[in-house]
Order: sequence, then C-alpha cells, then structure tokens
Amino acid sequence: MARVLSLDPFLKRDALPLFWCGGCGNGITLGAIIRSMKALGWTQQNTVVVTGIGCWGKADDYITTNALHGTHGRALAFATGIKAANSDLNVIVLMGDGDAATIGGNHLIHAARRNINVTAIISNNYNYGMTGGQYSGTTPAGLVTTTSPYGHAEEGFDLCDLAVGAGAPFVARGTVYHVVQLEQIIERAMVKEGFSVVDVASPCPTYFGRYNRLGSAPAMLTWLKETAVGLHRWEQMGPEDRAGRFPIGILKDEDRPDFCRRYEEVRTRAQAPKGVTR
Repeated sequence: MARVLSLDPFLKRDALPLFWCGGCGNGITLGAIIRSMKALGWTQQNTVVVTGIGCWGKADDYITTNALHGTHGRALAFATGIKAANSDLNVIVLMGDGDAATIGGNHLIHAARRNINVTAIISNNYNYGMTGGQYSGTTPAGLVTTTSPYGHAEEGFDLCDLAVGAGAPFVARGTVYHVVQLEQIIERAMVKEGFSVVDVASPCPTYFGRYNRLGSAPAMLTWLKETAVGLHRWEQMGPEDRAGRFPIGILKDEDRPDFCRRYEEVRTRAQAPKGVTR
C-alpha cells in the first residue's frame, strides 16, 4: 500500500478542484510529488517548483512552495539559474513532453550535460494536450493527433534514452498506473545529487486516447499496466517481445559531482593568489 500521508502543508486546498480533465494522470503525479516532499522533510521555504506552459505547467497552482511559472520550453533554464544562485534550495522542474522535449529539448540535453542538481519530472502525455492535441516530440510514429490525422510520420523521442545519452546521472521512468513505484522513483530522484530525470507515462485521455481509440481513462490505465514492463523482466525479453512496450524503473543511477560543486572548485582556483595551485 502507498504511504498514507497528509498532503498539508504543500497542497493549496483553496485552489481545488483540479484544472485537469477527468481521467488525466497529472493529479496522480502531483500527489506522488507532494507526498515525497513531505516524506523527505522539505519545507515550503527551501523548495522551489519551476513550471512552463501546458497542462502539467498548471501544477504550481496547487503547491504552496516557492514557484516560478516560466515561458514555454524554458523551465529548465530558469531552474538552472535558481539552483546556481542558491544551491541550498531544493529545485523541482515540472514539464510536459512539449515543454521538455519539443520546445525545450535543447535545454533538456544541456541540463543533463551540465549536471545541474535539479529534478525534472516530465508528464509525458504524447501530445500537446492544452492547445488541441497536436503531435509532440514524443508522439509515437503512426499514431493519430489533430495535426497528424492520417498517422504521425516521425519517430518519437525516447526521453530516457535522450537523457542517458546527454549525460544525466539519474534517469527513470514510471507510469500513472504504477503509483507506488512512481512515488518511490520520484523520492529517489529528489535526493540524488546532479540532474535527475523522471519520465512519467501519462497518456492524455481527451485527445491522444480518443483519437487513437484507446478507450476510456480506466481502459488507458489498463493499457499502461499491460504495456509497461519492469526493468528486470525487460532485460530478459527479446526484440519481438519488446515491440510496442517500454521499460519502467530506474534506468540509470551513477554518482558524479554536480555542477554547483564543480563550479565552486573552479571559482576557488580562480580566486587563489597567483602562483598558488589548489
């Protein structure tokens, strides 16, 4: 059973009910984040939630921590500045797949390369949910959106592969069906030094699900249950069994000094008296 913890003081109850469509997984992800913050002993004062534009960007409306609501695709740029200015803050970045991989893809790869100590939680709903269901950088090839009515001609990004390739030390994927595991993953990501990426599979029921005839929101949760595969099992599967499925769990976890620590080392060397090596 998931831990039963009060969502206070992080939940802004007077902002309820939630903005999102019925059956959207964003509320599930939001609950996992808030419970993780409380379990880790974070406070409203030492935490900053940075969001961009899109359905998931509305999440800061329901959280009582410090928050910065930025422009589309630039959430990671703002978060980098916040963390570099005050490395003692806990900084979480909430982005959708459009915000993180399509409009903001360049910031994603450079945040991973830089290894800035922030946690990026990407609600991956496979389309632009807020603006009408257009295809995004993660929409799978062949699937239907409002801007690809006869099937999407491009391959979608695997956000976890992208983050691993760009150098992020912690990369994981969860789903809004596997709630207990998702909360565990988010908590691990939050305490990890360096750039942490959590890709949350949360298909949009209003556009993506309807256009691709995936059924009701409960049916889409069943689809996640049947399509997502635990990492141990995934590693034992052959290419044919993997087709149309994806792994969940912690896909990469390595220890490396984060940007702020390395920058302090550089600054110490720069400020040393001439002729002194540190």
